[in-house]
Amino acid sequence: MPELRRDPITGRWIIISTDRGKRPSDFSRGVENTAGNKCPFCLGNEAMTPSEIVGYGDSGRSRNAANWRVRVIPNKFPALAIEGTLNRQGDGMYDRMNGLGAHEIIIESPHHDRDIFDLSDKDVENILWAYRDRILDLKKDIRLEYILIFKNHGSAAGATLAHPHSQLIATPVVPKRVREEVNGGKIYFDYKERCGFCDIIKQELSFGQRVVAENDDFVALCPFASRFPFEVWVLPKNHSSDFNEIEEHQVVNLAVMMKSVVGKLMRTLDNPSYNYLIHTAPLKESHLPHYHWHIEIIPKLTRVAGFEWGSGFYINPTAPEEAAQFLRDVE
Repeated sequence: MPELRRDPITGRWIIISTDRGKRPSDFSRGVENTAGNKCPFCLGNEAMTPSEIVGYGDSGRSRNAANWRVRVIPNKFPALAIEGTLNRQGDGMYDRMNGLGAHEIIIESPHHDRDIFDLSDKDVENILWAYRDRILDLKKDIRLEYILIFKNHGSAAGATLAHPHSQLIATPVVPKRVREEVNGGKIYFDYKERCGFCDIIKQELSFGQRVVAENDDFVALCPFASRFPFEVWVLPKNHSSDFNEIEEHQVVNLAVMMKSVVGKLMRTLDNPSYNYLIHTAPLKESHLPHYHWHIEIIPKLTRVAGFEWGSGFYINPTAPEEAAQFLRDVE
């Protein structure tokens, strides 16, 4: 059983997951790119994965059948375990609990070599609906406090399989980074009596220099205090703290936006590794007036080194205004 341990000084929880040490790729740097009958995520290899949680395909499709467009499966080497109880306990001055949670894989396409920017708009919409559906389902589990959906593309971003997929990890605590965002938004709201994220959107659209793209429902921008070169955030224009409340017209426009932004990054930066992640409100803190869900897209162009780890400062060699200009100019 994995274990969660809390740092008594910073309050940060970390996961001790020794079962993942069984993975031969855990400490390697490459991405396994075997397609066809050797890739567990490719069409026809459904028996090579754990039984699917849900699959999206033709009407009347049987579970684990090959006629799918998106599959959601349990991670074979989960960071957290879905069965059991938290069993919170002290260990002298320290706090620990069982590593309870969920760890799932969203296989985005039956095609081995198609990333999000290669898919049809409808295919990307299916991926977004899968994200939403899994949040709504896991939200029913009162043991869980947060759900993070993320994608690792390329070895520098932490991917070990080349087949396009994203992941979901549900945790029994709210991650420290998310808590900092929520608390920071609350401080701004208490002072200004309005959402700081909404103010950012309004100012950036008025200013224009850091905007990468926009449509009726979403804006993509390089944040004023970008931590990484070509970091892009995608935010809904209308206030919403909960990704799982996304509406059909928003899914359509978010699919178009994600394809566009990731495609621009791929063409501008020559197919870099990248991560994206969805930050949404904690499961038991819905409809927050001071928080705004968003997607952070981070190309892996620089390494976080000693100064960054030791200080919390990030050194970004590309101004966000310059990065946004490059991306806007790419068709």
